[in-house]
Amino acid sequence: MPNATTRPKRSRRSRRAPREDSARNELVSRSLESAQQCLYNQDYGTAYVHYLLVLNLEPLLKDFAKESFRFTLFKWAEELDSLGRIQDLFDCYEQALELFPVDEVILNSMGEHLFRMGFRDEAAGHFHKALKLRPDFPEAKENFYRVANWLVERWHFLMLNDRGRNYKYQLAIQKAVRGGCSTVLDIGAGTGILGMCAKKAGAAEVYACELSKTMYELACEVVASNDMEGSIKILHMKSLEMEIPKDIPKRVSLVVTETVDAGLFGEGIIETLIHAWNHLLLPPQNSQDSPTSPSETGRVIPAGATVFGMAVQCQEIRRHHRLCVSAVGGLALDAVGEIHSPVSCSADADDSTEPYTTERLSRLPGGYTPLTSPFRALDIDFNDPQELEGLCSREVSRLSLTVTQEGVLDALAVWFQLHLDEENSLSTAPQEKTCWEQAIYPIQGPQDCAVKPGDRLLVEVSCKDAYLRLCCVAVVRDGCVLRLDSWEGGDVWGSDSASNPEVELCSALAGLQTDPEGPLEAFMLECSELALLNNTHYHQNFQAAMNKLLTRLKETRSGSPVTAEGSEPLYVLDVSEGFSLISLIAAQLGLHLADGSESGCGLVRAYSSVEKEQHQTILRLLAQGNGVPVGALEFWLNHVEDDSAVLQRPTTEKLWSAIVLDCVETCGLLRQKLMEKATLARCLLEDGGRIFPERIVIYGLLVESDMLLQESAVQGREPTLGFNIAPFINQFTVPIHVFLDLSTLECTYLSEPAELFTLDLMNTHNNYPAREIMVRVTASGRVTAIPFWYQIHLDEEWSVSTFSQESHWKQAAVVLQDPLCVTAGDTVRLTIQLHKSSLSINATKEEDGPVAMEASRAEDVVAMDTAKQEGAAVAAVKVESSTLTYSPTTGGAAVTDSCRLEGFFMNSMPPNT
Repeated sequence: MPNATTRPKRSRRSRRAPREDSARNELVSRSLESAQQCLYNQDYGTAYVHYLLVLNLEPLLKDFAKESFRFTLFKWAEELDSLGRIQDLFDCYEQALELFPVDEVILNSMGEHLFRMGFRDEAAGHFHKALKLRPDFPEAKENFYRVANWLVERWHFLMLNDRGRNYKYQLAIQKAVRGGCSTVLDIGAGTGILGMCAKKAGAAEVYACELSKTMYELACEVVASNDMEGSIKILHMKSLEMEIPKDIPKRVSLVVTETVDAGLFGEGIIETLIHAWNHLLLPPQNSQDSPTSPSETGRVIPAGATVFGMAVQCQEIRRHHRLCVSAVGGLALDAVGEIHSPVSCSADADDSTEPYTTERLSRLPGGYTPLTSPFRALDIDFNDPQELEGLCSREVSRLSLTVTQEGVLDALAVWFQLHLDEENSLSTAPQEKTCWEQAIYPIQGPQDCAVKPGDRLLVEVSCKDAYLRLCCVAVVRDGCVLRLDSWEGGDVWGSDSASNPEVELCSALAGLQTDPEGPLEAFMLECSELALLNNTHYHQNFQAAMNKLLTRLKETRSGSPVTAEGSEPLYVLDVSEGFSLISLIAAQLGLHLADGSESGCGLVRAYSSVEKEQHQTILRLLAQGNGVPVGALEFWLNHVEDDSAVLQRPTTEKLWSAIVLDCVETCGLLRQKLMEKATLARCLLEDGGRIFPERIVIYGLLVESDMLLQESAVQGREPTLGFNIAPFINQFTVPIHVFLDLSTLECTYLSEPAELFTLDLMNTHNNYPAREIMVRVTASGRVTAIPFWYQIHLDEEWSVSTFSQESHWKQAAVVLQDPLCVTAGDTVRLTIQLHKSSLSINATKEEDGPVAMEASRAEDVVAMDTAKQEGAAVAAVKVESSTLTYSPTTGGAAVTDSCRLEGFFMNSMPPNT
């Protein structure tokens, strides 16, 4: 029996409430008070330390202090960033996330800093976490879309949707593997599709390498989902860093790669293959030796390439790469000499230039005209290591091309045929439906170079620095030569050509006369800035609207027309992004409005916010050349201590008469924080002063476009040869397509244009957070996208459109991944909302639920530089009477819908647009 003498257990005593630590409470109270006082004094660093102490000692105060702590953290992070204390900045965010690990606002803010510092993969992770915590968080959503464009560039979708390209690669790989190439390395694996083709063909060992962390992780997921996880080894590294046996056990018999761009060599395929032949591939088959087994020799897919080109005339290329006008907005431009883009293959080009840009010729607004027949520029054998190693040291090849069509020489357009093997090849020619664009080598020069049939173009082809370089150096006509890289004459090819009467030198060709003294100086502007400078309509309307305002303000001040002597000047501030002439136009108008008074600076004191020294030099030269006094134009950033606080008073006691805001990005989206800037700008205006523009009206229409779908997401398994890739890469789909040329987009219009939304920058009471409109369907089809553009109203009389022939802007489109099927006569309800600079649209058919679409910022997108954002062209349309049409010139433009937007623009715009 149990031990009866065992003493009963004592019942458990209730836990005492912890005694309050009066010293700790006192420390928390004083630290909280100090934090608030430091915050009031804008001593953010000390305030942050006090808040850290408070929240670590007393976690129960987190909810109470969260907002103040966030504000302090963000302000202190801004200071650390400006001081270059990057490690301290990230340490502060790590400390903050220890306190608030599920705070989506702090996660998003840290992601923004990471993105700016170039840590794009890490930034994407923070944005993604923030969205998981709060799926409707607009700032995090906008940031994730922006970083998605960097991590998974948009051409991935178009390439994976190109079934013809994928199938030909599969055939070539299948033939090589079944012919004995049993070990395969996929260089630049991307999603891993080529490696999976090799494994499916029966390769014994498949390896793949990918440098991008995002694409590497994506490829691992794709391979696993296709049941090849144990069969393909994927390495997160550059092939140039791979070693045997450290990374792969032995040399492989086949390398597959598609590390080519529109200019063939731009992604480093030459260096990549030289290294592969030296370190990763079995030796090539030697034609002099007896045949050996394919498993004992190495080979590359693609086996080689042939490069082709032709000279073209194209207004769209011209206006993005050189100055095409002599005057804009009342300003003569000859004082600055030559202005061109940073795309050049000339002998004196420096490291700041690119040898070529890229365009899809078939979709350029206005089309293009071939001036010569296609010519063969270069052949390369990727299976010849010696040829690869000698490519950069090849002698410059010189071609003579006969002109077949009269026109203006604007560029050399280049494409290639990629020989995968003896039977399969891919072409990137302009007429092909391909995922590649063409390489464009613009002709630089201060004047148009007119050519006619029978002229000969002298072209140099080289591969300096492993880049393909084509340079048109001269035009030959009737035995005389005009050098395009020199305006002073001289021998084209060297002294050997002096005896050849066909290349005897003369000062110029008939019709191609140049100034014998040459240009004063050459300046460089980005392609989009040059297109803006060439936009005469834009500057003309700005000049008219500005003149109207300044005249009215002058009369208001004086009561009658008098000289400006002794009166206060009118202050004008231009805070446009990049290069802008508006401040100089205002200064010149002020000079004219001074009625010849002796006032040295005229009626207007204009300030420009340009910061590049070259931009300032151009403005100074133009001011001098147009008689604008030195004091009438100043550079605003020289007057402000903090570059981030551009919007402030001109002086302590003065206000601005006009503030020019840059509202729309070149890519077709509203600029970030536009409405916040407008709100601040209104507070800085004098009575009667004005923001330019005063109002922005957003227009859009319903379209069906398979092209937009293919450029936005992978469309199922069929284009990817049955491999399951779409669900993984489509995680990086963004619901907005930017840098769109609506005038050449392959699409069917399903409605008339409609006014979607209005932003009033001068009167916030006229704005609304959301709007619903009903759009009547005019043609049956699938609504796949809603392209949109802007009418920018400078005042009630003058406006400019972002959808016009001269526009330097492109358009954007909201893309639906689940299209709406409609028939003519249906009605689609569009719900438009604006949150900061993000436009969201819900499209609903009466019998269907809503289909969410969003148009948020996606910069650099927008890349776009893209591959080269700066070089992208903009949409062009033609406004005649009450009809808006697009008419391509000879040489090809994409097939577009024949719908004419009759009456719309003339009914919706003021008369002077």
